[in-house]
Amino acid sequence: MSTPVDDPLSRERSHLSASRSALRAMREDVEALDISDVTANWVNAEVLARQVAERIKALADLSDTPLFFGRLDYLYAPGAERAEGADGERFYIGRRHVHDHDGDPMVIDWRAPVSQPFYRASKKDPMDVALRRRFGYTRGDITAYEDEHLSDPAEAARTSKLLQQEIERPRVGPMRDIVATIQPEQDEIVRSGLSGTVCVQGGPGTGKTAVGLHRVAYLLYAHRERLARTGTLVIGPNRSFLHYIEQVLPALGELTVQQATVDDLVAHVEIKGTDDARAAVVKGDARLAQVLRRALYAHVTMPAEPVVVVRGSRRWRIPAYELEELVRELLDRDIRYGAAREALPQRIAHAVLVQMERSGEAPDDRVQDAVARNSAVKAAVKAVWPAVDPAKLVLRLLSDAEFLAVHAEGILDEDEQKAILWAKPARSVKSAKWSAADAVLIDEATDLIQRTHSLGHVVLDEAQDLSPMQYRAVGRRCTTGSATVLGDLAQGTTPWATRGWQEALTHLGKPEALVEELTAGFRVPTDVITYASRLLPHIAPGLTPVVSIRENPGHFEVRPVSGPKDVVEACRELLRHEGSTGLIAADARVPELSRALAEAGIPYLGPGEETTQDTRLTLVPASLAKGLEYDYVVLDEPRAVVDGEPDERTGLRRLYVALTRAVSGLTVTHTAPLPSQLA
Repeated sequence: MSTPVDDPLSRERSHLSASRSALRAMREDVEALDISDVTANWVNAEVLARQVAERIKALADLSDTPLFFGRLDYLYAPGAERAEGADGERFYIGRRHVHDHDGDPMVIDWRAPVSQPFYRASKKDPMDVALRRRFGYTRGDITAYEDEHLSDPAEAARTSKLLQQEIERPRVGPMRDIVATIQPEQDEIVRSGLSGTVCVQGGPGTGKTAVGLHRVAYLLYAHRERLARTGTLVIGPNRSFLHYIEQVLPALGELTVQQATVDDLVAHVEIKGTDDARAAVVKGDARLAQVLRRALYAHVTMPAEPVVVVRGSRRWRIPAYELEELVRELLDRDIRYGAAREALPQRIAHAVLVQMERSGEAPDDRVQDAVARNSAVKAAVKAVWPAVDPAKLVLRLLSDAEFLAVHAEGILDEDEQKAILWAKPARSVKSAKWSAADAVLIDEATDLIQRTHSLGHVVLDEAQDLSPMQYRAVGRRCTTGSATVLGDLAQGTTPWATRGWQEALTHLGKPEALVEELTAGFRVPTDVITYASRLLPHIAPGLTPVVSIRENPGHFEVRPVSGPKDVVEACRELLRHEGSTGLIAADARVPELSRALAEAGIPYLGPGEETTQDTRLTLVPASLAKGLEYDYVVLDEPRAVVDGEPDERTGLRRLYVALTRAVSGLTVTHTAPLPSQLA
């Protein structure tokens, strides 16, 4: 039996098929380009070839990913005058632009201005949209559609079933984009301008990570030429997290965004050691920047001897007092240590040229450069403004109690100085057992000497765990650009965790940033977030609890057990459902649970490893759970999660993170009594 020609679903499937053909033709057109004789040299040819290859990759048609997910039927042509009886335009909204052979659009990029009403239009403000259609997909094929007649007063507002299904859809593999489900308050953040920095405070399941990634995609669309020059960067808390999110931007056609951790940014030395909590807190304090600055500029000494430059038969003498004036002028300008050191020989050479001109000579720039390279000038600069290696500077501060005391006086007290001093001084930079916090100090010293390259836009995720010095390290990467800062104060699990966003943004160098709060929970079920929110008064009293808007309350159970075998059984039960399952446990309990899973014959992965249909269970140490999501979670022994941290508040925050990783269901297993805060 054939499908009727006027069947709407049939027509939409035909448009999808035609759009895929058009995208394939666009890709073939790029592949057919002959660029062999269009560049002047091999360097330009390499650049152009790389750009063409990236364009071909961006035009790939992902078979399991819908090419478009919505449709807008306007009452009038956007931007046109409202004429009675005039036909409106129809636009299909998708992940990227697709046009036919004549250049007419078949799919509009979700970032285009004409697509905005798909996310923002409502019954109260239809934005000239007559109909909004959402599509349901199964493995890339249209299987359903749902219409909202926004401009029809007779039709009541209702919740989109397809939207709910897409939000709750089980997942296997890395994080997906949310381009089909962006909500109005999220869209407002996504489309905010490039010039301003935005800080998003968002509880579990509010979509803050997705909002940050989609904002990058939007900014690359709206300011592609500028960001192509200046660059973009996504910073995450660890490699597992970056692996989890790495497919989101490529799915949106964006392939040029770099990803890194803070440790990657400051990797000036090899990390071989660790700090105790006290030392890490002091080293992460912004006051260390003052100590480093003092220690660095203490190397500058005022000249005691004149400089005598010999050129041919003439001798030119610059007295010590004049040299001192040049040095003080450079210090007063407050430029980088290295830049000032490079400028000093030119200043001395200029003073010599002034004397030459007074004596009747006519020297030019070449003479000044030659004088600046004169051995006497070089010797004077070396004595007055010596070169400083940033790692050696930090090494001396942490090894030499007297040197530290001199430069930390009035900044750090004696106990704080003792906390950061090494018990056994290292003999060299290479042999030193540098910690992650030490690397940040070296990065600070490096920037004091030579300016750090600034990018056009930086996304900083899970920011609540950064120290003030780490914020400064990130801020150096966007001094001339902007940032999107994402985090949740309630999920801060380091001893130096952020206490308030305004303080953090000041350390970042963006005190004027706009702070937005997302409180609508799309991912975490009602019963789960309600249970986890019992901890909020103890870990973040002033924070607004997340309110789940999920219609499905989700599976939730607190189950007393007698041992690891019962925990494994809980995992087995959840694996009967579709989607991924995470077993989250205190780090110290992971080896025991690993053995229990192996004995039961249940295959599992580690955090960051990609789940498949055959292996859908991930064993996650609680310390690595942040930012990850699973359809179902078994949380083992909450008391052990809390006790695994240096203090109870940090432990309760770690527990809050672990409790809120589930998208569809949570089973809490315990043999020890639960923390009293969950009662």
